[in-house]
Amino acid sequence: MKIILREHVDHLGERGDIVSVAPGFARNYLLPKGYAYEATPGNLKQIEHKRRAWAAVEGREVAAAQGVAQQLAAATLTLTKKAGESGTLYGSVTNAEVAELLARRGLDIDRRRIVLEEPIKSLGEHEVKVKLHKKVTGALKLQVLAEESEAQSRTDEDRHENRDEQTRTDD
Repeated sequence: MKIILREHVDHLGERGDIVSVAPGFARNYLLPKGYAYEATPGNLKQIEHKRRAWAAVEGREVAAAQGVAQQLAAATLTLTKKAGESGTLYGSVTNAEVAELLARRGLDIDRRRIVLEEPIKSLGEHEVKVKLHKKVTGALKLQVLAEESEAQSRTDEDRHENRDEQTRTDD
């Protein structure tokens, strides 16, 4: 079945492309979700007019995405997680956590746009890629720090108390 794409669909084509897909894929997914039109003669004429408007919109979207990419490049996010003594995390950093940190900074980015090539499971500084537009990918730095546990903070307090007691008895 031939269809005309209304917007970019990964692994299928760009907005305005005429592609051939399985009839079930078109009927059950692309047409109901509004991702495509049927390739009728009337729709083919309409699409020629819309391509000019889409080119202008595309330029504005790319410019806006590049602006956000510059903001991301300047940003360094800090996240504290529970970690073992060897520097490995209990669990991993998820794209939802990164999206939440970005939202606190005023950048509302969908978690599905945050690309973690592999799970972040260690402390330190990591680079996280964000797919802002099909032509623009931004990157930000994420600093993962160890969360101080209650037991560790208690032992630190005990050490300080013991030092104070020793200085009193020495006097």
